[in-house]
Amino acid sequence: MNGHFITFEGGEGAGKTSILPFVAANLSKLGHDVLTTREPGGIEIAEKIRHIILDPVNTKMDGRTEALLYAAARRQHLVEKVLPALKKGKIVLCDRFVDSSLAYQGYARGIGMEEVFTINQFAIQNCMPNLTLFFDIEPKKGLQRIAANKDREKNRLDLETIQFHEQVYEAYKIVERKFQDRFKTINAEQSFERVESDATNAIVSYLEKTKS
Repeated sequence: MNGHFITFEGGEGAGKTSILPFVAANLSKLGHDVLTTREPGGIEIAEKIRHIILDPVNTKMDGRTEALLYAAARRQHLVEKVLPALKKGKIVLCDRFVDSSLAYQGYARGIGMEEVFTINQFAIQNCMPNLTLFFDIEPKKGLQRIAANKDREKNRLDLETIQFHEQVYEAYKIVERKFQDRFKTINAEQSFERVESDATNAIVSYLEKTKS
């Protein structure tokens, strides 16, 4: 691949979704060809799957069903949008990818991180991110942000307990250690401007290293 696949990860309220377009704009100003996208979603089929997964009405959804739906959306998104962009040499900034499934379904849902990783290997065929920015914030603080943001879409994950979100956070720390070569932690409890700057600088630093 000629491009760079960079993912944004973090728990609820970490701010990664809000930060991503600003980071993309900063990279574009530096002359980079940037594509932004999200998971689940990014394309029509995956957006429809997203609606099913996150619809608050679907409280009966089994954990394994959820994991499989995420993997299905991921596969279609990858082949239809991400891979073609990478082949063209673009920098792809993606809001969530496989690490989210490991944290949310694998660990917090108790399915097993290895089991969920196996499901996703079938979906992504070893296409892993080159760099992952983990937006680190304590779960309680993240949820307080969400409660204060009246414009944010409410989804099924908002119905979960604080214990669930604490498990997600714990899981991200495990994933971070497992894939430490591509993980870069961003302190998401700082001001918006500082987080934006840190995230941009982390990507620029990575890009500089790939040149040498």
